[in-house]
Order: sequence, then structure tokens, then C-alpha cells
Amino acid sequence: MTRSSQSAGTPLLTATVPRQFVHRASLAETLLTDWRRTGPDRFTVSAQWPRAHGLHVSPDWCSYDPLLVVETVRQAGTLIMHTEYDVPLDRRFVLNAFEVATDPHRLEVGPLPAEPVVELAFTELRHRGGRPAACRYTARVLCCGEPAATADVAFSCVAEAVYRRLRGGRTPATVRAVPLPPGLPPQAVDRALPTDVVLAPPVPDPGARGGCWQLRVNTAHPVFFDHPLDHVPGMLLLEAARQAARFALPGKYAPSAYQAVFHRYAELDEPVWIEARDEGGGHLQVVGVQRESAVFECGVDAAAG
Repeated sequence: MTRSSQSAGTPLLTATVPRQFVHRASLAETLLTDWRRTGPDRFTVSAQWPRAHGLHVSPDWCSYDPLLVVETVRQAGTLIMHTEYDVPLDRRFVLNAFEVATDPHRLEVGPLPAEPVVELAFTELRHRGGRPAACRYTARVLCCGEPAATADVAFSCVAEAVYRRLRGGRTPATVRAVPLPPGLPPQAVDRALPTDVVLAPPVPDPGARGGCWQLRVNTAHPVFFDHPLDHVPGMLLLEAARQAARFALPGKYAPSAYQAVFHRYAELDEPVWIEARDEGGGHLQVVGVQRESAVFECGVDAAAG
């Protein structure tokens, strides 16, 4: 793809990348602004983070949430697959694993929107029919030139016809989410609005060091369901892990790292249960269960404030 150049001395004009390249319907949720190749299978992606966001900025507007790093890195990998590896826009991306570690001190909100740079290295590229079918990539996120986060991501790409077979006829039009249960108090999970709470009150779990909650799946949520889906999105499951950590761990701890593995699709029309065990030292092990089998597992590490 070619990008227009500007005359010397002309201020640089910045815009977001086409939203289709990052699988977003809303321009407001499109975080990336530019990209370039820096070497074989290596790229640099520019982004901008808003100073206020319903989910990914703290309620007091002081810090960016680590899940904003996750979404930025996810968008960066999707952008590069489409623009540099010629993956067609109609391909479905299936997230397999996502690990991220952040430095909370580098995620403070400043007087201007942050403009992080993401350095990507693609490895383990597997092709089918001459196009990438799966890959792994690592990311290093820099804020003001300083390292703020690292990530390791694995996903696969499938054609629409294959995806439809995998989904067994499920579509956004044919699947209805389970009724929305009441939520936890927003302050219990460090959220400002009741509509952003994704966990119902805990159910009794005698002897457990952690908790068990039903996942609240609101398909009208404008961030988690930026566009219609036929399954529970991975970002909603990660938010459930975040809120479980906020609820279960002592208040001095704030989630800073996630190690997630996604086993299968979490369906909309059956309850998902979020089970968590506090393993001490600011580490929580979270499992999402549906029909008595795990749909995802996520370790959450929290740093003391």
C-alpha cells in the first residue's frame, strides 16, 4: 500500500489506519495510525491512546489499563497480516494465545494522548494455498521511547467458508445471548459504570481461595461488541480475568500481566462461568468454563501499588 508524502516543512498530519485492517467498525476504537517494514518479518506500528476511555483508562484518568496494550498489539498484528502478508480482509482470525507483561509506571496518562510505538517480529508463519494460515509474533511496546510492555501472540486465519463450517451454522443473527444477570458493584471491580461490569455476584464456592462468577455477556456493549459476533470475544474473557483479579486480590494489587490460552469458542447462548484461584503473591489463575469444559485459561499477575 502506498501512502502520500508531504512537502518538507509541512507539519505531519496523522490519521488512523483504515478500520477494516484492524477488524473494527468504529473509528473511535481504531488505535493505530501508521506502520512500516523494518526488516524481514519485522515491522514498526504507531498508535495513539486516548486520555479518556470507558474501559481502557482508569476511572480517575490517571493510567492506561494493560488491556489497552493487549488491544493495541492485537490490532497491530491484524494490520500487518492484511497489509504486508496479503491476508484477504474476509479471513477470520482465531486467537490461540496471548501473553503480555506491562510496566505500570510507563502507562501513566499525560497531558496529551500517548503515542506508543509497537515493534513486531513475526515467527512460525505457516502457509496454506500460498497465504499465511497461522503465525506467532512478539511485540515490544515503547512509550516515549521507553519499554512499557512485551507480548507474545499466536493466532490462525481461516477462510469464511471454513469458519462457517467450524461454527456449525451459528451466526450473529441466529444466536441469542443468555439473559443478563445482575452485576457486581462497579467499584468492586474498578469500573465507573454498571454497564462495564462483566461479572455477576459470586456463587458459593466452599473452601476456594478466589471465587466463581457467571460471565455477563451484553451484546449491546459498544466496545466488546464493536460489531455483531456469534461468540464471546476474547477481549471480554480477558476483561473477566481482570475483574476477577480486582475483586479477589487485595486492594494493593493491580493487574499488570496476563498469560491467556483460548481452547475453543465461548458460545453466547449458554452460561460461561469464571472460576478463579488466588495462588498468593499477587497471582490469580482464572478459568472460563462452559458445559463443564474450559474455553480459556488465564494467569493474572498483579503488581503492588
